[in-house]
Amino acid sequence: MTELRDAHGRQIDYLRMSVTDRCDFRCVYCMAEDMTFLPRQQVLGLEELERIARIFVGLGVKKIRLTGGEPLVRQGIVGLCERIAALPGLRELVMTTNGSQLVKLAAPLARAGVRRLNISLDSLDAAKFHAITRTGQLQQVLDGIEAARDAGFQRIKLNAVVMKGRNAEEVANLVDFAIAGGLDLSFIEEMPLGDVGRSRGESFCSSDEVKALIAERHTLIDSAEQSGGPARYVRLPEHPQTRIGFISPHSHNFCATCNRVRLTVEGRLLLCLGHENAIDLRALLRRHPTSDQPAIDAIHAALQRKPLRHEFSSGGEVQVLRFMNVSGG
Repeated sequence: MTELRDAHGRQIDYLRMSVTDRCDFRCVYCMAEDMTFLPRQQVLGLEELERIARIFVGLGVKKIRLTGGEPLVRQGIVGLCERIAALPGLRELVMTTNGSQLVKLAAPLARAGVRRLNISLDSLDAAKFHAITRTGQLQQVLDGIEAARDAGFQRIKLNAVVMKGRNAEEVANLVDFAIAGGLDLSFIEEMPLGDVGRSRGESFCSSDEVKALIAERHTLIDSAEQSGGPARYVRLPEHPQTRIGFISPHSHNFCATCNRVRLTVEGRLLLCLGHENAIDLRALLRRHPTSDQPAIDAIHAALQRKPLRHEFSSGGEVQVLRFMNVSGG
């Protein structure tokens, strides 16, 4: 089959698949405190998720990331991972999780073929962690991180969304925590998706500001290495086992090298996180249960409309109405 390229010549070899919009946390940057989730009949079934993964791998996708919501609250997730990981041609299956379920699921996920984990950790202070997640317990996630280390994943990366007035003062402590555990760590600028009940502009903290905070304690060396996603990395020469990444949708636009598309849990293929243009793969799959060709044709056609870049600003206004948990975190 023909490989996936958009109208700007970018090869698409990375698919982020949301397996649920539900989550056991209510993080302040991801969703509103009182959320209405999708009716179950609107959510892709496990067989449909596997079918879409198979289609994309057949089109040259080498990396699939399972996201949510929180992917580990989806019933049958370990079996789904095992089937996707076994697809011929897939280089790696990875997952983003809040870590709450890893004590019981880290080892089964590793056995199923998940190669790497990204685990959200926005604070090392239990009270602040609970305030940011609204429902989360810090120790539960710390125990989950330890379980993931014991399970033997090829790489574990922590993700922290940095917000002034909430956790920006913890940047150095988060770096020290990652170093102590031999983990990677990425700092993320908050994205303006969904009305979360507050102005994001007041709390915006740029990657350059975060980098300056780290430089007060550590020597930083820019690195050209890539993880297949949007992060720019630096190395700490005193601690070579840890990479520090920066994901900067506002201050350092990464669209020129975009290699990915996102599948929402209701089957919408999002061509860009910062735009609403999408195609309804769920409808095509259900209309053509025995043929993948209509979906393949629609994917190729849709990629010709993939935008050159998003247009996020740091002013705080909502620029895309869907929440991050719907987009696939």
